[in-house]
Order: sequence, then C-alpha cells, then structure tokens
Amino acid sequence: MISLRVLALLLIGAPVLAGAGMTLLTALGWQPAFGRTELSLAGFEQALAVPGLWTSLRLTLLTGIGASILSLALSIPIARWVVSRGRGAGWLAPWLAVPHAALAIGLAFLLAPSGWIARMLAPLAGWEVPPAFVTVGDPAGVALILGLMLKEVPFLVLVTLAAAAQQPVAAQMAAGRSLGYPPARVWVRGIWPVLYPSLRLPIFIVLAFSLSVVDVALVLGPGHPPTLAVLILRRFADPDPAQAVVASALAVGLLVVMGAAVLLWFLAERVIARFGSEVIAQGARGRPRGGLDVRVPMGLGAMLGLGAFGALALWSLARRWPFPSILPESWSLARWAEGAWLAPAAETLGLGAAAVALSLLLAVVWLETEDRSGTRAGLGAVIVLPLLLPQIGFLQGLTSGFIWLGLPPGRVAVLWALSLFVFPYVMIALAGPWRALDPAQIRSAASLGAGSGRRLWAVKLPILLRPLMVAAAVGFAVAAAQYLAVLLPGAGRVRVLATEAVALSSGADRRIAAVQALALAALPLVAYALALGLPAWLYRDRAGLRGGGHGA
Repeated sequence: MISLRVLALLLIGAPVLAGAGMTLLTALGWQPAFGRTELSLAGFEQALAVPGLWTSLRLTLLTGIGASILSLALSIPIARWVVSRGRGAGWLAPWLAVPHAALAIGLAFLLAPSGWIARMLAPLAGWEVPPAFVTVGDPAGVALILGLMLKEVPFLVLVTLAAAAQQPVAAQMAAGRSLGYPPARVWVRGIWPVLYPSLRLPIFIVLAFSLSVVDVALVLGPGHPPTLAVLILRRFADPDPAQAVVASALAVGLLVVMGAAVLLWFLAERVIARFGSEVIAQGARGRPRGGLDVRVPMGLGAMLGLGAFGALALWSLARRWPFPSILPESWSLARWAEGAWLAPAAETLGLGAAAVALSLLLAVVWLETEDRSGTRAGLGAVIVLPLLLPQIGFLQGLTSGFIWLGLPPGRVAVLWALSLFVFPYVMIALAGPWRALDPAQIRSAASLGAGSGRRLWAVKLPILLRPLMVAAAVGFAVAAAQYLAVLLPGAGRVRVLATEAVALSSGADRRIAAVQALALAALPLVAYALALGLPAWLYRDRAGLRGGGHGA
C-alpha cells in the first residue's frame, strides 16, 4: 500500500506540486535557460502594473464565484425535483460528456448578434443587419457565466443525486411532511444540509474550474481585458522571455485568489449554518407557495443546449447563410468532406485512449492491492489535487519541469499532463462499484482453487465490466475536453479537436469551427454509448452479468 501511495505521489501529486513550484520560481525570476538564477520580486511588481489587471481580476471573481453560486443555487431545487420523481437523471451523463469548448462554441453561434436567436427575432424586430449590441464577450461576462452554468448545474445535480442515494431521503421527506412542512422546505432545511458535506469537494472543483477556465473564456468571455486566466495565457505565449516571469507571477496570484475564495466559502458556510440553525429552531413551517417552477430553468437550459448544437449542425452544413435568414439558403457537405477534422480527431482519440488505459491500469492496481492487503487507502488530496488547483497555475511550470528533465514538448508530455486529470475521475468512478462488489463471489472462486490473479481476471473484471467501461468513458470525456493540458505541454505542436475548435471559433469561417466542435462533442458521446451498450451486448445471454455486476 505504501508503494501505491508513493506511485500516486510520483505520477499525480509530485508533478502538480513541482509545476506549482516551478511557476513560483519563474515568478521570482529563476530562468536558468537564460542565465538568470537570482531571485527577486521584480516579476510581482511588474505583474501589478499590467494594464487591465484589476478589471481582469474583477471579471474573474464575478464570473467564477458568480457561476459557482448560481449553479449551486439552481442545482438544489432541480435535484429535489428529480429525486421526487425517482427518475429523470438519465440525461445528465450524456450532457456532462460534452466538452465545455464544444458547448461554448455552439452557444456563441446561438447568442451572437448574427446568431440563430437574432435570426429568429429579426422578422419581429425588423432587423435587416445584425443588431449593434454585444451578447458574446460582453464586458460583464454574462455569456461566460451562462456557458459555465450550462455544464456546472447538471454536474452538481448529479453529485447531489449520488449523495442522496446514500440517505433515506423518502423517509426523511415523509417525516418532514408529517410535521406540516412543505416539501421544498423539508429538502432545503432538513435533507440538503445533511448532503452538503459530500458535495463540498465537487463544489470546490467547480469553483476552481470557474475561476481558471481558459477555453470557455476565450470563446464567450470578454477580450479586452479578458479574465485573469486568459491574460496569463497571453503573457505565456509572448516570445519575450521576460513576459514568462510576469505571467508566472500572475499565475501565482491566481493560486492565491483560489485559496482566498475557498477560505471565503468556508466562512460563508459558518455564517449560513449559524443563521440557518436559528431559523430552523424557530420551527416556522410556512405554507407551500407558488414560486418559480423548477421546470422553467430546466427547460431554458435544455433549449439553450439543444439550440447551441442545432446552430453548430446548421453551420457545419451551410454553404450560404446570409442574415437574417433563419435557415441556410444552400447546403453542402464540403467542410466535412475536406477532412481537416480527421487528424485532430485521430490525435484526440489516440491521446485520450492512452490516458484512459494508463489511468485504468493504475486504478485497478490500486484497488486490487487494497483488496489483497485488507486495508483501504482514501482517495486523498494527492489524487484530487489537479482538480482543485487552477490549471494555468501549475501546467506551465510543469512544462518547464518536463523540459528541465529532458522531456521536450510533444505527445509524451501531453499524455502525462492528461493523465493528471483523467486518473482522478477514473478512480472516483471505479472505486465505488469495486468496493461494493459482493465478497461472497470472490470467496466462492477462492474455494474452487482460483488464485488471486485468476480471481481478478476471471471474476472481478468480467463482473465489473460495465463500471470499468463507464469509468473509461468518463476518463475519455475528461481527456477530450482538455485545452491547456494539451496546449502548454504540447507547445502548439499537438493538434487536438479542443485546441483546433477554440482557435477556429474566432475565425471568419464558422463552418470550419462548427465541424471541429461537433466532432469534439461526438467522440465522448460515442464513448458513453459504447460503455453502456457493449456490456449489455456481450452479456446478453448471461442474466447475472447483463447489468454490469453487483454494485455496479
């Protein structure tokens, strides 16, 4: 078990900590490749003088914290609505599989002044040309907040449902109703606070992502000045090596902002908990009130999401689509037939499959060692550390560390960086079903003389085929969605669908960007379809294994 922890530290925790350390050293002026080994605070002083810094910081806090709070607030009633019906969560997994960048590009095509919504409104408003108001890239970051919420609300709903599955929610709801409390009040005051400790880590992951997201901010966010993460990326991309010092100092600042946001969240928890305890102690039951029907925001979100992908599909097939026509005037498969998306798709598929294979191997070895040793190692901060830190805060430092170790930018560096983000999700997805496996089945195999290796290959893995494939699909969706983890360690030499789609989203030809974005969205969906369909087909004649095994 100790060796496994050391292995996880070396492969996951150590690179992240080393990357953050290298970022700090660079911020202090340590650039041995350029003969600079003396440390100073000049980089931080220059960072504070960057034009537009405080506006970028304000936008980062507004969009990051705002999107997180709004997503959490919406997820609470939506989760109650889903739980009360006992079904309806099947749409969450496919929706979560769609990469942020693909959804953001579709949303931009939907909301832009010349987008699909404006075209639908043009006959009513009398627009002959696109209206002269800013919708995408607005100075307040509203489009960015909306794009983040479309992905974060389903994620928080899903983790809330997972936490609720471990509690006697139906009995608690019945008890609250018998005391005269409306269902919504029972959920908010009695059930959801019990679930909250299980939601804290996912909430912090959402917060870290929202504060440091780059690809969505490049597509939907303000550009002059941009959010802090985009500002840092632009400085890293500057050919002047002195700008790397400034960018690193800004990246360290973003890490501090993330830490401050977490501390502020903890403080808010204490305040709300104390205030909530006083309110609950008063015992006011209230009456059911006809507030906003939760189906309204759910319907709006679904319409925006489906509209975004509808806009992508139309643009990918359009030959000529002048404003204000609602549909293209002529159609063509030329952009698909050109095949410019094939090479990035193959690169995405290859790197994603390799990262998933490595992560699955490490997860299986980890969990099997737990079984054989009889002790359990928690997931721990080491595994989830890459998800809790801003990517821009350690990935550039990690890239510098790779070069220092003799690993040049390219596929190997990208594969390692991708695995930092894929392994935590694979481990989280697989650990529950693995540990829930009925031990009686393993003892039966042992009583028949099967050794530990055969029990693994002939019993555990076949029974857990569906959870294994679901974990692989989750991991592949994570790998396909990565932008910075490819861009920085690959130094622009590795072209995947995420980097190509984002780069093309601001170009003159929406057709090419639409093709890349649709291909980016399709690959994870295919992976999920295989994960759900292949075990059912393989075990179609084996009733005991058709559902993926006990605990799946």
